[in-house]
Amino acid sequence: MKNYLLLCIALFCSGMVIQSCSRESADVELIDSGISAKGLPNLPTSPFNYANPSLPVYLTAPPILAQRNAPADNPVTNYGATLGRVLFYDTNLSKKSTKSCASCHQQAFSFTDPAQFSTGFAGGLTGRNSMSLINAGYYPNGRFFWDERAASAEIQASGPITHPVEMGMTMPELVSKLQGIDHYKPLFKDAFGSEQIDSARIVRALAQFVRSIVSYQTKYDAGRSAFPPNQNPGQVNFANFTVQENQGKQLFFGVAACARCHGTETFTAPGARNNGLDLVFTDNGVGAVTGNAAQNGQFKTPSLRGIELSAPYMHDGRFATLEEVVEHYSTGVKNHPNLSIELRNPNGTPRNLNLNASEKAALVAFLKTLTDTGIATDPKFSNPFF
Repeated sequence: MKNYLLLCIALFCSGMVIQSCSRESADVELIDSGISAKGLPNLPTSPFNYANPSLPVYLTAPPILAQRNAPADNPVTNYGATLGRVLFYDTNLSKKSTKSCASCHQQAFSFTDPAQFSTGFAGGLTGRNSMSLINAGYYPNGRFFWDERAASAEIQASGPITHPVEMGMTMPELVSKLQGIDHYKPLFKDAFGSEQIDSARIVRALAQFVRSIVSYQTKYDAGRSAFPPNQNPGQVNFANFTVQENQGKQLFFGVAACARCHGTETFTAPGARNNGLDLVFTDNGVGAVTGNAAQNGQFKTPSLRGIELSAPYMHDGRFATLEEVVEHYSTGVKNHPNLSIELRNPNGTPRNLNLNASEKAALVAFLKTLTDTGIATDPKFSNPFF
């Protein structure tokens, strides 16, 4: 980035004793999955392509485009998402400079936390499992958090920063802190046209980075690309799939009807669901936010892309494996008053799938074809301070 590079050159020529632009900087203090930003982030001379990735045609069709939740005044741009990436991995966003957004949303685990609950800046634990950020830009209703209390990714972005357990900051404190870090000025200028650092720009950049995390490099995509966009994936065999994976795909889109809630190519749902985890919920999710008892036990339905790497599962991380998740839908759906219609039989009783061992294994095998190794290793989503 042009302004960022000018800053590096100027600092080098001045002879000042500061941290190097190199990843090998001996002064970088690593803490958890971020750093205590004593050095400059290592960024390419030209920004990565965040704004216009080369997506398969079935992910650019009108039904999928209609799911995009980026507002007109904050589209994903290359420089905006670059700034967002730096902010996402910067532990300066937390009170003690020990936690970053990436501490709870780790790239290698589909941008989740492999722990059931995440550890905050002072050692406290979060009340819910960290949700995957993959395809977050494709949530049709645009809402964020498990209880959907945030109406947009921009509003969501400040939530963990100001949460008393997670990062413990105030936005004015964060603005002041970033204003004292020289490498942010050119990054903000590249992203927004001036060096001004404020809370609105911080959350806009973070939202751009999060929305740029789009999954399209899976085994499923490799097989799907051989068919036209209007083809029902459950009605054909993918040549690159095993017999078991094709069986699981047919179950997913067919008799198991998983596609009722995860039926688009982004494998997201249009809104929150009560999926029968409990008869009585200690955490009422959406209902606790709205005060509407009819929404008790409803939680956001994240994308299934990358699910193999995002254990543990559900809002409270109760399931350690995909096998446990499939078993829940096979035999464990509870008859909560708000149980989603997709999980009810015509007579109103819970619709347990009652799968046999072979069918359960096939469904798990299919879910693993949604693993996106590209996202898990792509440098443009990685920690720029390493």
